[in-house]
Amino acid sequence: MTDAPASVPSMPGTKPTIRDVASAAGVSKSLVSLVLQGSANVSESRRRAVLEAMDNLGYRPNRLAQRLSGTRSGTIGVMLNDIRNPWFVELLEGLTASLHAAGVAPVLADSYTDQRVGRSSVETLLEQRIDGLVVVGTTNESAAIEKAARIIPVVLAGTREPVLPGVDIVVNDDDAGAQQATEHLLHLGHQRIAHLQGPGEVGKLRRLSFERTMRAAGLNPTVVAGGVSEESAYSAASRLLAGPDRPTAIFAYNDIACIGALSAADDLGLSVPEDLSLVGYDNTYLAKIRHLSLTSVDNGNLAVGVEAGKFILERLTTPDLPGRLHQVPSQLQVRGSTGHAPAGS
Repeated sequence: MTDAPASVPSMPGTKPTIRDVASAAGVSKSLVSLVLQGSANVSESRRRAVLEAMDNLGYRPNRLAQRLSGTRSGTIGVMLNDIRNPWFVELLEGLTASLHAAGVAPVLADSYTDQRVGRSSVETLLEQRIDGLVVVGTTNESAAIEKAARIIPVVLAGTREPVLPGVDIVVNDDDAGAQQATEHLLHLGHQRIAHLQGPGEVGKLRRLSFERTMRAAGLNPTVVAGGVSEESAYSAASRLLAGPDRPTAIFAYNDIACIGALSAADDLGLSVPEDLSLVGYDNTYLAKIRHLSLTSVDNGNLAVGVEAGKFILERLTTPDLPGRLHQVPSQLQVRGSTGHAPAGS
């Protein structure tokens, strides 16, 4: 019996093969293999044709077979949205612990640095023939991540986007964390509380939780953009605090934004926490510095990293698992940057 010609599609009820993908895309099987390997030696038009054929046919590469055949690199790509953010330290510690225990090595890429030189971190990592990808933090490379997810297993850590079939998400419980921060300030008697909103779905969840908690207390929430960096938070907080009806407390998107607000308060001659209470998020080492002593939401970064490592390792051998959402509990850590609302406020 001879093999069926390349133009013959898979029979109903059978899984599509590389041959079917090649036929549908009008390319060779070897070119499909290059696309699956993330090779840079494929034109964008042909890569797109292969990926579209895979989507249309419902083709998923057999990662276990590739591993058994010895074609794995033994590496996992880890894309950080900005390596300067100390939020990544504990998360990476947990992630690398899981990977090293399985004999897998992480390959790091910094999206912030790559974008400054006009390069895609996802494509850079794929060129290293990584076996899987962990995306850490909110990024604007959603389209590249979607393409990568068609080729290799992908897990999102500390970010909730993009939502894709077969892609796991491991995050902190942002809703609960923001509620804890807001309720802490309310219990201290603060009524004029502002929130510095951060980016993406994580920023949206924290904002919605803040607004809901404020309204449940019969108060109007104040929200301004400014949670992206120390500089943007400084600018936003400066405007808020210079106004005639300035807030007595600010809940920042993260610890870096909280430090920006702290600097703004200092420049305006306001004392923390006597005149202004501040709450950050992430509970990074910055919050624990004695001179800063920031009240901050601990989002379980170490546990997020450990779980993300477990998920990506599971997907190497079982790529067809449905997408999973795993939330790590949050816990507010109270320090010296919060106190009772000023008298008469």
